[in-house]
Amino acid sequence: MLLNLKSIMELAEEKNIAIGTFNGPNFESIKAVINAAEELDQPVVLTHAQLHEDWGLCRIDEIGPIMLFMAKKASVPVCVHLDHGTDLDYVKKGLDIGFTSVMYDGSELSLEQNVENTKKVVEMAARTGASVEAEVGSMGARDMGKGDGGEGSIYTDPDVAKWFVEQTGVDALACAFGSVHGLYMKEPKLDFDLIRRIKAKIDVPIVMHGGSGVSDEDYRNVIKAGVRKINYYTYMGKAGANAVSEMKDKTYFHDMAHTAELAMKENVKRIIKVFSNL
Repeated sequence: MLLNLKSIMELAEEKNIAIGTFNGPNFESIKAVINAAEELDQPVVLTHAQLHEDWGLCRIDEIGPIMLFMAKKASVPVCVHLDHGTDLDYVKKGLDIGFTSVMYDGSELSLEQNVENTKKVVEMAARTGASVEAEVGSMGARDMGKGDGGEGSIYTDPDVAKWFVEQTGVDALACAFGSVHGLYMKEPKLDFDLIRRIKAKIDVPIVMHGGSGVSDEDYRNVIKAGVRKINYYTYMGKAGANAVSEMKDKTYFHDMAHTAELAMKENVKRIIKVFSNL
């Protein structure tokens, strides 16, 4: 069933869990996420990032309708979310297609410009009933494989987070507290106290980006501190690639795609269990 992010986050808050958020750059990854969520009877967020199109992986007007179709027929709550939209026209395209949530990422702009653009996105999303996530602080490079374990990140100031939420009216806030996008080159050092201080200041769910590669103990600690949505993809994608590399017979692409799908599903199931305290 298709829900917006605000509704999904209410489920997370009720249960004191985090909702797993996974990229769907192709049909196999979409099926892996949906099937994993259905087998565990847990809600999930399925995302398309603007960078997927920049990299030539998939176009939003092609993959978006597939994501929405799979979400609508799923037996569990699914939010279809645009991740890291940095262009207002691109965000509008996602809303026009039917995405039930969008993230506007103005973290590389001045705080004032970030607020101004985010307010525009909130106004656009309100017309379709979609939710809005935004970012204050910075998790570093968005490109896969360029994570640095926290160096270069700009940690979120709790007071700035409070002001930003009040000014924009967003439904969720991505905060920087030690996680980064992509692969970790060294063990991340997450600031759990900072999460608690941000949570005490704002009345919307906190989102963690760069969730791949974090220990299960740290996942549980960030959730306990107040995180309600965790973005996870890098190690899901690696699980699919590793399964294909271990195949003895790589004659047919469809066999490799299916093998990757099954491996990604198992990886997603494991992570959902951790996020949901199963």
